[in-house]
Amino acid sequence: MRLGAGGSPELLRSVGRVREKARELFGRFSEREGRYSFEAAARSRFLEENREAYDALVKATRRLEAELAAVEGRPEALVALARRTAELRGELAFLLESEQPGFVYWYERRGRGVFVAATPIDVSAILREKLFESFESVVLTSATLAVGGNFAFLKQRLGVDIALERVLPAEFDYRSQATLYVPPNLPDVREPAFVGRACEEIERVLEITRGRAFCLFTSYSQMREIYERLSEQLDYPLLLQGKAPRSVLLDRFRNTPGAVLFATSSFWQGVDVKGEQLSCVIVDRLPFAVPSDPVVAARVRALTEDGRNAFLEYQVPEAVLALKQGFGRLVRSRSDRGVLVILDNRIQRKAYGRIFVESLPEYTISRSLAEVETFMNGGPSKQVGSGAAEPAGSNDV
Repeated sequence: MRLGAGGSPELLRSVGRVREKARELFGRFSEREGRYSFEAAARSRFLEENREAYDALVKATRRLEAELAAVEGRPEALVALARRTAELRGELAFLLESEQPGFVYWYERRGRGVFVAATPIDVSAILREKLFESFESVVLTSATLAVGGNFAFLKQRLGVDIALERVLPAEFDYRSQATLYVPPNLPDVREPAFVGRACEEIERVLEITRGRAFCLFTSYSQMREIYERLSEQLDYPLLLQGKAPRSVLLDRFRNTPGAVLFATSSFWQGVDVKGEQLSCVIVDRLPFAVPSDPVVAARVRALTEDGRNAFLEYQVPEAVLALKQGFGRLVRSRSDRGVLVILDNRIQRKAYGRIFVESLPEYTISRSLAEVETFMNGGPSKQVGSGAAEPAGSNDV
């Protein structure tokens, strides 16, 4: 909280008191990093064990509200602060005391920060009321809205009943600008042998691309393990998420010839590196959300209780969109050219693999490292389009 002009010493002390009490309360959360369920029983137990700290924070915010309300001729900054203080108190009460159905409650520890949240399990009714029914027309556009060539998943999730829809032709010539390579002989990503074999494959690919790559992972632990193994083998400058702020890592990558960045979810979208400096994107596995994540678990449970197939209706489409966003890092202009690598052979073995393939642009297909090398040296690959996968088998992850 910042007072700006018009803040008296008394108000400054009250703001400091709110900050102190907030640190005391949120310091009581588990020190384990990660995201955890915070449903009714857990919240009730937390409040029972930390009632004094919670009440002290509520009391401090009420006192600040009263003092702000008593200021005569308040400047706009203090009016906004008073409004935000009341909102924070209400949000805190909702997060820790509410039993409102339709929400999943959770908290996350990231470093020294603690984040408490209540996420709607189904946002469609909210968006329908607050957005789609409030305007005569709404335009939704993105490079990654379609799954399997249609918008059924997006419409269901967002509460869109009737819409004019169209998948536009791609802006880039993916057939000539990118090749997709799925190593043919890697173990299943869940087998112990996968990490060692994946390291060997990554090393071979990077030799062909001369570094210049993003290695994107679905978990921090696998990112760190593969980074540690390859740091002894690779001569390229290696960058690791977590060793510097995101913006610093991106600047270093852009300005370091042959750099290789090892990163997770925050680099799968919103990152723009044009030109030869990024010539390869390697994805360790299909980006299915962690089933134990509180929000994912709640949405899966809700769909299952409704008699629907949560895997095909929610988990697969979500993973497809994430994969499209990750691969979207490679081709950012009409002159970009490079290789996309999926180390997860489930895209070929599982029945749902075809949904992933049909959702990706029509990349050329490389069946071997020799074909990858030919493509990177300016030659064409031998195959085009959805022949990348020949999926068969069950729908299990």
